[in-house]
Amino acid sequence: MPPIEPPLSFNPAGIELDRRHGLTRQLYQALRQRVLDGRLVSGTRLPASRDLAAALSISRNSVVRAYDQLYAEGFIEGRVGDGTYVAQLPQGPGSAKKLSTKVSTGLSTGLSPGLSTNWLDLPVVSSSRVIHSPALGRVENHHLALPPSGPPRAFRVGVPAFDLFPFEVWAKLNAAFWRKPDLQQLCYGDPAGDERLRGLIAAYLRSSRGMQCTAEQIVITSGAQQAISLCAQLLVEPGDGVAVENPGYRAAGHAFAIAGATLHGIAVDSEGIDCTELNAVSGCRLTYVTPSHQYPTGVVMSLARRLELLAWAERTGGWIVEDDYDGEYRYSGAPLAPLAALDRSGRVLYVGTFGKVAFPALRLGYLVLPPGLVQAFARRRAVDVRHSEVSTQAVMAEFMAAGHFQRHVRRMRRAALSRLNTLLAEWPEAVAGVGRLPAVAAGLHLAVPVEGLAREQQLIEKAAAVGVEINGLSSYWLPGSSTPPDQRAGLVLGFAAVPEAQISQALMRLGQAWE
Repeated sequence: MPPIEPPLSFNPAGIELDRRHGLTRQLYQALRQRVLDGRLVSGTRLPASRDLAAALSISRNSVVRAYDQLYAEGFIEGRVGDGTYVAQLPQGPGSAKKLSTKVSTGLSTGLSPGLSTNWLDLPVVSSSRVIHSPALGRVENHHLALPPSGPPRAFRVGVPAFDLFPFEVWAKLNAAFWRKPDLQQLCYGDPAGDERLRGLIAAYLRSSRGMQCTAEQIVITSGAQQAISLCAQLLVEPGDGVAVENPGYRAAGHAFAIAGATLHGIAVDSEGIDCTELNAVSGCRLTYVTPSHQYPTGVVMSLARRLELLAWAERTGGWIVEDDYDGEYRYSGAPLAPLAALDRSGRVLYVGTFGKVAFPALRLGYLVLPPGLVQAFARRRAVDVRHSEVSTQAVMAEFMAAGHFQRHVRRMRRAALSRLNTLLAEWPEAVAGVGRLPAVAAGLHLAVPVEGLAREQQLIEKAAAVGVEINGLSSYWLPGSSTPPDQRAGLVLGFAAVPEAQISQALMRLGQAWE
C-alpha cells in the first residue's frame, strides 16, 4: 500500500489582528480570504480553537465564533474525532481556483462594454404590453400580480413584524428634520441618493455582511423592485438571455421580460441554482438569484455553488443580480457572506431593501454596484424619478447613525424566530397530502410540499374560507416548465406578519378547516 500522506497543516503566521476592532470578524475574514486565494487548500487541517487562540493571543471564544461562521458558510468542515479541515471546494470549471482573487478596481471609465446603451431609445410601454418570451409564452394583456393589500394576517408572505417598529422614534426624528430643515437638502438631490445614508449603508454592509464597499458604489432606490427593474433596463437588450431561478420571484422575471429578455428558468436544488444547467445555456447575459434564502423554497445556496456561479460570471462576462431581500434573518450564527463579498471581478450587483426590516410601505432600497456602473444607473434612475424623497432618506440616516436600526434588526430577528417557533409547534399534524415542515435556518417564510396541484388548491381555498392567507408554490414556477405539474405543488407560508397569538388562532382554524 502506498504511504498515507499526512494532512497539510496551517501556520497562523502572517495573521495580524487589530485589537481595537472586532477580533472574530477579522479572523473570519483572514481565514476566508486564505481559502479563496488558495493559501489554504482543501484538506488543510486547522488548529484546535484553543491552540489557535494561544498562537494569536486572543480569547478562545473569538476563534470559536470565527470557526462557527466558516462552518455555516461551508469554508471548513469537522471530521468526527479528527479535528477541523478546509472543506473540499469544487474542482475543474467553476472551481474556486478559477476565480480571480485580486480586488476589483472597477470597470473602465464611461459605460461598460457589457452595459446596454439603448435604454434612451426604448419605447414607453404600459403594464398591458404583450410580452414575447419563450419562457413566458405569449401573454395577452399581461400585468404583474400585485402583493395583497390591507392589514397583515397569517400567513402572508414577504411581510416582517412591522407591528414592532419603533414608530415613536421615527416620528421624533421626522419631526426634528422638518422643524429646522437644511435648506440645501430641500433642493434637487443626487439621483444616487442621500450621501450620508449611502455612507451608513456601506458601513452597515461592511460590518454585517463582510462586503468591502463604499458609499460611492451605492444607489438608493424605491424598494428592491425598482433596483431589479434598473438592472433589467441597463443590463439587458431585447433578445438577451436571462437566467432566473425556477421556482422563483416572478416579479423579477417580469422586469427582465418587459426589457425584452428571453427568460431561462434554471432549476433549484438543495444547494441553490443548478449551475450545471446554467452552464448549458448559451448566450445568457445575466443571472438573477436569491442566495441567502431562495425565494420561495427557502434553500440557502452552498459555498460551492456560490463559487461556481461567480466562476460562470467571470468566464462568460455575465452579470449576477443578487437579491438579498431578507438576509438579516438568520437564526444560527451571523448572516452568510453574500456573493458580492466573494466577487473579485466586478460582476455582482447587490440588491438590498429596508422593507423587510422596517415596513413595506417605506419603499426604500438600494443597489451596491461595481464602480463603473454607478453613474449610468444614477442617470437612468433620474429619468424616472429625479431623486428619492428627501426626508425619508434623512430620517433613515439618523435612525441608523443613532443605533436604532441595528437594535431594531436584532429585535426583529428575535421576533421572527419566536413566531416561527409558534408555527412549528402548533402546525396541524397528519393533514392528508401535506409533507413535513422543513427545518428553517433563515428568512421570513417556509415552503411545505403537497401531493398534487388539486390538493394544493383545495387546501388554499379551505384556508381562505377561514381567513387564513397561504400562497401556492405552483404559482412561483414559469409557465412551460419541464417539471411535472404535480411536482410543483406546495404551500408557502410567511410566519412573521402577525404576533404569536394570531398565529395560534389561525392554526386552530386551519386545523379545523383541513380535517
